[in-house]
Amino acid sequence: MATTATILHADLDAFYASVEQLLDPSLRGKPVAVGGGVVLAASYEARAFGVRGGMPGRQAQALCPQLIFVGGHFDEYQRLGDAAIEVIGDFTPLVERISIDEAFADVAGCTHLFGPPPEIAKAIRARVRAELGLPISVGVARTKHLAKIASQVAKPDGLVVVDPHIELEFLHHLPVELMWGVGPVTRARLAEIGVLTIGQLATTPGWSLTRLLGPAAGEKLAALAWNRDVRKIRPNHRARSAGAQSAIGRKPAEEDVFRPTLLHLADRIASRLRAKARPGRTVTVRVRFADLSTATRAVTLDAPICATVILAELAEELVRAVLAEHPDEKIISLLAISVSHFEEHWDLELELPLGLLDEPRRPGSETGMARLAADRAVDQIRNRFGWDAIGYGRVALGIFHSVPDEFRKLAEKDL
Repeated sequence: MATTATILHADLDAFYASVEQLLDPSLRGKPVAVGGGVVLAASYEARAFGVRGGMPGRQAQALCPQLIFVGGHFDEYQRLGDAAIEVIGDFTPLVERISIDEAFADVAGCTHLFGPPPEIAKAIRARVRAELGLPISVGVARTKHLAKIASQVAKPDGLVVVDPHIELEFLHHLPVELMWGVGPVTRARLAEIGVLTIGQLATTPGWSLTRLLGPAAGEKLAALAWNRDVRKIRPNHRARSAGAQSAIGRKPAEEDVFRPTLLHLADRIASRLRAKARPGRTVTVRVRFADLSTATRAVTLDAPICATVILAELAEELVRAVLAEHPDEKIISLLAISVSHFEEHWDLELELPLGLLDEPRRPGSETGMARLAADRAVDQIRNRFGWDAIGYGRVALGIFHSVPDEFRKLAEKDL
């Protein structure tokens, strides 16, 4: 493992809202929210009032009556996000982009050209500000995990360099929710046993974390709490899964609720699988209940799939299985689907009609091939006339249009 701090994590600050303030200078210094029915992103001025992404627009307006809603300039988000990553790439080829507005970089091999890592980070920040007019925060550390935490500490519009000699001193006083993989549910579970900081997590017995979070998550978080992270920068890597999720508020756990939601998610995911010619064998669903607890269920198939209806039907079966295992849970607040175990070199094998129960869901069956052909026709229409030109009946009436599809495309990690 490296003994010097050469890993950078660069993250554009309040990216979508910052772009809107850049495009319209009259919005600078004012609370801004991108969206309408749902807040897609909020400026730091809006966040000071408690406004957060994913919040209903009415709730956000109640928290901040002077909040200004803007519709969003999605082409500009893509252009400026790409431009910021290109600036980083001018310093090192070892750049791993992890979203539209953030990336890791390893600058160990270019210090003879551009100076020590802190100076490179300063140069990146200066160029992004001068050339793009956007604030960007950068963390510099010895590991990816610590660099990402450092960039969060640096926000807004700052730079934090973690000296390898004081890593644990820096890390252990920070709140546990800054760690990779600690969301609201995990944070709440850790709080129940009195773990509020990373240092407290580091000194928690392994058996306690395993009992609370499971063996995989417990072991991972314990290692990260001691800054044990051997992951390298992976330039131009391809994702190992494709997923989408929908926060649906507090809704009854009934088919009329989850079926159209799952079809919409399957449509988004399967269209990406087809566009990249990467069908997958494993389908996983995640269900979040009213108390923020979650349950997952997965199935691995004999043949990879990329047809929308097949994916939706499999997801429905998995969600029904989850609900059957949790009969006391009557309310759901989020649904998610992901597909993994991709096939990169795959030829569709035709199957004879044998009357199998799962025949309609087998890609090589007559029904499976017909479903895929229909999907490809839909893809062609959307490529020419836009996503809204055609869709599936149960979701075509726009029940999900509070979040624009352009935003979903930016937020969803490319394959």
